[in-house]
This record gives sequence, structure tokens and C-alpha cells, in this order.
Amino acid sequence: MSHLIVFDLDGTLVDTAPDLVGALNVAMQAENLPHISLETTKSLVGAGARALVERGLAYHGATPDAERLEQLVGLMLAAYEQDIAEKSQPYPGVLDALLDLKSQGWRFAVCTNKPERYAIKLLAELKMLHWFEAVCGGDSFAYRKPDPRHLTETIVKSGGGRAIMVGDSQTDVDTARAAGIPVIGVTFGYTDIPMRDLKPDVLIDHFDAFQSAVRKLT
Repeated sequence: MSHLIVFDLDGTLVDTAPDLVGALNVAMQAENLPHISLETTKSLVGAGARALVERGLAYHGATPDAERLEQLVGLMLAAYEQDIAEKSQPYPGVLDALLDLKSQGWRFAVCTNKPERYAIKLLAELKMLHWFEAVCGGDSFAYRKPDPRHLTETIVKSGGGRAIMVGDSQTDVDTARAAGIPVIGVTFGYTDIPMRDLKPDVLIDHFDAFQSAVRKLT
């Protein structure tokens, strides 16, 4: 059975912040709050849409009740779905790395806290969906990252095998550690804690270094 590489999506495979910031600011505007910058948005992404809206509101000191929060999350998601791949792009070197590793027998999957249908839609619009054995979102199972079962069930759904996790945040590192799976950290993603401080098994600054990082772990 061939080995499997499981990727986080936002901030790891695809630079999605340029589209997420627009959708987040639809929710902020609905509350008459100032727009949030692209750089600030990058530090808020990583735990799903509801957390993104909550963090955006908290950034402005706003704490709406549960019903209003759900409305704002709905507004954000509707805006995001409409323009999900307007500005988002795979990170430089991603497609070359996938092509090279696939030729060596590696398989790929995605484990993201983004809702599954949005993850699939994004990858389909970027013409990347065919690379992955499975795309498992934050609503694919009864649990989500950092619960290790989100990762282990993604591996099962992908056909099993020895796996490596790739991510950009503490959520990804914690998930991989809890699952007993080695993790490659990328430094260019979305995190409020520098990836170097999280001490993944291997650290990369660009996907040009990805194949050598994989070799180190195998």
C-alpha cells in the first residue's frame, strides 16, 4: 500500500485569505464594524468559518448573541461561496510537488476545518480536486481538528497506509501529534504562532523544499 500525504487546505495548499477577507468583511459590515485587513485575517483563519467570524468580531470587541452570530456566519459563508476562487491560488511549487510525488507512488488527501462542500468547490474551481483520494472537512465527521480522529478517519477514507500531515498552524501540529503522525510545517500560512515555535518534525519555507522534507520523514 502506498504512502499518503494529508494536507491542510487554507494557508497550506492554497492561499485563500484574499477571498476569505472579503467574505469576513461582509459579516463585519453587517454589524457596522470596520473592515479587517488581509494580514489580520491571516492570523484569524484556521478553525473554520464560525471561529473566523467570532475572531473577527472579537478583534473589534463585539460579542453578539448566539442567534446573531449564526446569521453573521451565514452571511459570511454565502459571500464566500459566491467568490470562493476569485483570488485564491495554490502556493508556488504545490502542483510541481504533487506531480513529482505522485510519480513516486504517493497518494494525497485533504483534512481541513473548512466545511466539506466549500473545500471541494474550491479545489474543483482551481482544477485541483483530482489530486486527492479524499477531501474531509470540518463537518465530514462528528469531530474536527485538533481532534486526531478527524485526521485518522481522513486516512481511512483515503484507503489507509502510513501518513504524513502537512499544515500551517498549531491546530495541524496538535492534530498530527495526537494521532502519532509526523508533521511537516509550512512557514507561509495563517497562524498567530510562528510555525518555527511549534516545532514540527520538518519545516519548509517553500514547496520547492517539499520533496526533500518528505524524504526526511521516510
